[in-house]
Amino acid sequence: MNEIKGYLRDFRIDVPEVIYECRGLKIFGRRIKSIVFSTDVSIIRNCNADAVIAVYPFTPQPVITQAVMIAADCPVFVGVGGGLTKGERVINLARHAEYQGATGVVLNAPTSNDTIREVAKTVDLPIVVTVVKEDDIQARLDAGVQIFNVSAAAKTPELVAKIRKNFPNVPIMATGGPNDETIKATIEAGADAITWTPPTNGEVFRDIMEAYRKGEPHP
Repeated sequence: MNEIKGYLRDFRIDVPEVIYECRGLKIFGRRIKSIVFSTDVSIIRNCNADAVIAVYPFTPQPVITQAVMIAADCPVFVGVGGGLTKGERVINLARHAEYQGATGVVLNAPTSNDTIREVAKTVDLPIVVTVVKEDDIQARLDAGVQIFNVSAAAKTPELVAKIRKNFPNVPIMATGGPNDETIKATIEAGADAITWTPPTNGEVFRDIMEAYRKGEPHP
């Protein structure tokens, strides 16, 4: 397929092509295969991923969600807590994320099933729960989870395969790991979509600045 390109916007971060071998998640009529894991609005704005997963290691704040939503030109899955942030605050954050235009809400692995049930009653969005080790998947489904986000480091493909074996139709997104081989292994294990960590601004700048120091043009 011929690609239409620009001059200034042709410089961007592309997700690994191997990701497009997965079958994708179909949400609200969109098929999502690649999900960039970032809250850096400049990275998000200049990346060709199908969606964004905006989770971070601090208490979720609507102002951060809003910044990501403004920058993104694709669906955004918003982290609403469940670890340090619990109970009623999680429910309120999920409600606010829906009002801001999120495509789905992401709950951390420690989130109780009671909290998941309350979120499911509150929002009309897909509920994603992160899985970092073997868990009672059926109990999560019964509570209202619709998508599993598997993030188990090197054991991710193994955990995806176990979930897929017992729950063949459950939607799964999963971390793809550091290279094409690990991404492919995760897809073959049964992941429907891949979450991918992009290079940082500093890493992108490194090659650019090195070229500038040598008097060379922008790479």
